[in-house]
Amino acid sequence: MFKITAAAAAQVLEAAKQGGTEGMPLRLAAAQNPDGSIEYRMGFDELTEDDIRMTCEGIEVIMTPEQVPLLDQATMDYVEIEEPGQFHFIFLNPMDANYSPPTEG
Repeated sequence: MFKITAAAAAQVLEAAKQGGTEGMPLRLAAAQNPDGSIEYRMGFDELTEDDIRMTCEGIEVIMTPEQVPLLDQATMDYVEIEEPGQFHFIFLNPMDANYSPPTEG
C-alpha cells in the first residue's frame, strides 16, 4: 500500500494552495529503468475513468493501474537533503534497485 508521510502531505497541500490546484488529486507515475532504478513523477491532475484512487494523509492520490506494482510498497516523504534548508520529495521504495532502508540516527 502506498503511503505519504505527514511532512510530504503538508508540502503537497501547500503546493496545491500556491499553484491554485486545491482540491485536485495528486497523480503519481513511475517508470522502471533498465538498471532497475525507478523514476518518479507527480503533479495535480484530473481523475480519469481507469484511475486507481486512494487517500493518504488526507491527500487524494491517483495513478493508472499500471503504476500500482511499482508504487505499491513506496512511501513518499519530504526531507532536508544535503544542504540545510534544501527540502525535496523522496520516494522510499523497496521495488527500486537503488533503495536502501533509512537508518535511525
